[in-house]
Amino acid sequence: MSGTEKSSVEVWLIRHGETTWNQDGLVSGWSDPVLTEKGKAQASSLRGTLKGQTYAGVWSSDLVRAVQTAELAWATPSQDARIRELNFGELEGQSWLTMDDGWKVALLNFEGFQAPGGEHVDTFRERVLGFLDDLDDGVHLIFVHGGLIRMVLREVDEDKFLPSTSIVKINWSERRLLDIIEGGQES
Repeated sequence: MSGTEKSSVEVWLIRHGETTWNQDGLVSGWSDPVLTEKGKAQASSLRGTLKGQTYAGVWSSDLVRAVQTAELAWATPSQDARIRELNFGELEGQSWLTMDDGWKVALLNFEGFQAPGGEHVDTFRERVLGFLDDLDDGVHLIFVHGGLIRMVLREVDEDKFLPSTSIVKINWSERRLLDIIEGGQES
């Protein structure tokens, strides 16, 4: 490729299936809960949506919920710790229902957020964008986490927290949102 040609990187960010902690309303950043039976069914149901496309890469974070989702939905992924969820520090494992209201507001706002003992959202953003910017041309399947998808959506002027197995398609080269397919409805 000559220096004048524009690369074309498209990313399909896929949120993992329901986990045991999602089911119980617990915060799970770097914690590693497994998929529920419902989460496994959600992941398997993605296969039909993903077929018929050629992918330059299939990726996941190194957390089991993302790896399991990738394996059930498509294939064994290449794992990369840079696309882990935000580390929620002392908030990990806490129930959303009983969490202090101040932390709920800060987390929902997301901008400038850092849980006690956790990762600052700016550090999180830097590591995730570094991964995306390193991708070769083509369409990449990337099995990840809700907070990561929300952060990347903010890069294309969107702000949503999506349910399990949602798919977000972004032309990363142009920083342009192509489509959002909300998932998680399978029983």
